[in-house]
Amino acid sequence: MSMDLNRPIILYMHAGSGNHGCEAIANSTVKLIAQKRQEASVDTHIPVIVVTNSVDEDRKYSLSHLEKEGLCRLVEDRHIDRDAIPHILYYVYRKLSGDRESFLRYKYKDAFALFKKLTADYKDVTPLAVSIGGDNYCYPEMVTDLILAHNVFRKRGFETVLWGCSIEPESLKDKELVKDLDSYSKIYARESITFNALIDAGISKDKLVLRKDPAFELGTSKVTVPKTFLPGKTVGVNLSPMVQNKEKVPGITIENYKNFIKYILGETDQNIALIPHVVWANNDDRGPLEELYLEFKNTNRVTLIEDAPAEELKGYISMCSFFVGARTHSTIAAYSSGVPTLVIGYSVKSRGIATDLFGTCDKYVLPVQELTEADEMIKAYKWIVTNNKSQ
Repeated sequence: MSMDLNRPIILYMHAGSGNHGCEAIANSTVKLIAQKRQEASVDTHIPVIVVTNSVDEDRKYSLSHLEKEGLCRLVEDRHIDRDAIPHILYYVYRKLSGDRESFLRYKYKDAFALFKKLTADYKDVTPLAVSIGGDNYCYPEMVTDLILAHNVFRKRGFETVLWGCSIEPESLKDKELVKDLDSYSKIYARESITFNALIDAGISKDKLVLRKDPAFELGTSKVTVPKTFLPGKTVGVNLSPMVQNKEKVPGITIENYKNFIKYILGETDQNIALIPHVVWANNDDRGPLEELYLEFKNTNRVTLIEDAPAEELKGYISMCSFFVGARTHSTIAAYSSGVPTLVIGYSVKSRGIATDLFGTCDKYVLPVQELTEADEMIKAYKWIVTNNKSQ
């Protein structure tokens, strides 16, 4: 992190800690800012505001401790879809004026009010706004609001940075998107596929930095494991509804997972730990993981890990002998703990991270869209175990 941190900072596009990947990014970034300030003998308590989709989620997990330590302040987005009268008024205004940024100004109204209150003594410095939702630009449905939000912060006088991003190369054919990206002062790409695609799209190399996802630096909490979790002899498993929704052959993902678990229990002395990494009501890993648990619980060799903060989940993952994961940040927890890892991926982020680690994503990433046979996870597991490289 080489940006100037001796000034007030807003971290925005944080979706909330019910997604423990989002929590891991926010947690690691706040700590990294404090560490770099300390190393530079700068006041570590210059305001850092984390604008979040859910303060309640963040205060349930690790960001609450960082807030109590004075390393950040949490403030929630305004949710226009939940506020009937403002929603109607802003909708009419936007229709009449064509002002597409009005919804985003409303969204950040409380954040800007808190920022103004906390930064009265910093009027002669340019504040920094950091977009921290690393993979947001991977999702076409989010791009319009990302561009509009970025405009709002730039018009407020912020220098802007895109932090830890992955972007599908194909999407960079969109000239409006490229124009938006080119208006950041710095872009930190977390893998080389995105980095090279941005160069090919015409983004100046001077404003590009290739840097690993900040969640690689997430701390690891010590955890007490259940009796069926044997440290060093347990295969960790993560599955997400999002990945299942991207499969081309209906039911092929869960079938692969079930056959993989049968293989581990039948052909090895390893146990299984089912580990959720996102627990949002509309996108909850515990749904498919509970299905797997019910299928195999009578073996007494399968553990379903409860929801926990990101650093605790990393604690469980770090004690696994092998990990197979659908959520990007569950696999980053494994990679950064030196655990051999198979990714069930669907986008540039999984391909790019694996390519940077191993020189190729082939065999290390199974794209869910390409799953057609019920034993592909077993074959990939065998290959990685046989050809394991240091991570």
